[in-house]
Amino acid sequence: MHASLVEQLLVVLTTGLLAGYFCRQLSLPPLMGYLAVGALLSEGVLGWVSADADEIGHLAEVGVFFLLFSIGLELSLEELRRMGPHLIVGGLLQMALVAVPIALLLMLRDWTFNTSLLIAAALAFSSTVLVFRALGELGRTCTPLGRRTISILLFQDAALVPLLLCIPLLAGTGESATAAEWLRMAAVSFGFVVATLLLRLALNWWLIPRIARHRSPDLVVLMTLTILGGVTMIAHRLQLPPALGAFAAGLAFGGNRWSEQVDSLILPFREVFAAIFFVSLGLLIDVPGILREPQYVLGGLILLSAIKSMAATVALRATGIALKDCWRPAVSLAHVGEFAFVLILVGGSAGVIPPDEQRRMITIAGATLLLAPLLIRWGFGGDATPAESEEGERHDVRLPDDAGRSCLVIGMGPVGRAVASRLETHGYAVTAIDANPLNLQAFAQQGFPTVAGDAQHESVLSNAGAVDVQIIVICVPIDEVAQAITAQSRRLNNDARIVVRCRYASNREPLRRAGADVVISEEARSTRDLIEATERVTAKNDG
Repeated sequence: MHASLVEQLLVVLTTGLLAGYFCRQLSLPPLMGYLAVGALLSEGVLGWVSADADEIGHLAEVGVFFLLFSIGLELSLEELRRMGPHLIVGGLLQMALVAVPIALLLMLRDWTFNTSLLIAAALAFSSTVLVFRALGELGRTCTPLGRRTISILLFQDAALVPLLLCIPLLAGTGESATAAEWLRMAAVSFGFVVATLLLRLALNWWLIPRIARHRSPDLVVLMTLTILGGVTMIAHRLQLPPALGAFAAGLAFGGNRWSEQVDSLILPFREVFAAIFFVSLGLLIDVPGILREPQYVLGGLILLSAIKSMAATVALRATGIALKDCWRPAVSLAHVGEFAFVLILVGGSAGVIPPDEQRRMITIAGATLLLAPLLIRWGFGGDATPAESEEGERHDVRLPDDAGRSCLVIGMGPVGRAVASRLETHGYAVTAIDANPLNLQAFAQQGFPTVAGDAQHESVLSNAGAVDVQIIVICVPIDEVAQAITAQSRRLNNDARIVVRCRYASNREPLRRAGADVVISEEARSTRDLIEATERVTAKNDG
């Protein structure tokens, strides 16, 4: 049995590696490749991996936990509050206008109410990750259309929590839950929320500072995995979805200055298990069924895309976007997002969704996700002229013609923000890059050109104009990432002055070899400042 698990896991990881590599080469999201190779490996095609393999299923479930942990870690309550009415109106309308007609159609096909309701709610989700990335690369994150689209997606992410809470009540015999069951679930959920807030305070004020004091990535990773596993297990013991526990653990770690470092250290685990998760989803795609009844899948794909497009059009229009500007971006939201698969799988594990219905919905949803990059590029593509911001001001996302006084700042955390503001006051045209589009919104509203994406990729640097700028300042918190960005920047621009922030003094020389002109080490600078401060104190005492 163990040999079989190792063999199947090796097949999944190897094919996932090849699929991810080719997707990166073609500038496509890797999850498309993961779904495709999963379908190829399934019993209906090559039969190398069984969709019923419990061990692979458990590993895929770990991928779900890491995905939800990251969403909880990155979810900004302040951002949700700032989007206000647009988030409630647009998000609620979009989900309702998708879920209601789909639920009615499924019940007309004699599906149970509980199954229809959960699947309909799941299919209302679109991919936050894919749309965020597309808006950032096109520089449209802070346009009215971009912000209203983001508000709809954030509402979906927030709606995932109550939907997960409802799954235990939808499970069972199919009978309506009693008032006592609802009250019990409400009480347990309230207690769980309070415990999560207390855990957040304990992490921020006590545990994380003590662990971070040792400057040991190993301890941070072990602490994070322990708390993630512990909160997930507690949620399971309370008869709550374990996935909700993973989301709560992410919320507990969020909102402090260590959040980005925790996310960076957990990134390898998240990406590996996410790959296993999406490949395992591909295993559930019924390829023989598609070939046997292509009209069923094609009809479902067209109907679902049409309903989601119309719902998104109405939602965007309700947030104040002109009707002529709504329909094309609405098509970009016509796909099914990754968290729909989470709900479908959790619902299947709880017995709410029968295996046959689960397989059919994953097949149709997977088909929309395979088409998602094309839909998103078409929906948000077109003329990239300057766009109106929320305040009515115009900002150009391209570099100015005079690049002689231009600067590129990579990493818009506290350090990057301060550097960008200072350079702007000295007359430099500053372009900002960050992997998280939400970190760039305030700068785009002030008129800064911004590009969202991983600056380790040549295409992201090129889109930001790295070839022409005079100064490149790299402020990312991970030294290894800074080194990769430095090398890539130097390959694109041999004349720019590259200034890099790093944490450890031992990494200064590798960064210089990678192409940095100036390296500022936090360790060396704080050591010098501490020595100077100590000398002043001792001199005062001696005097």
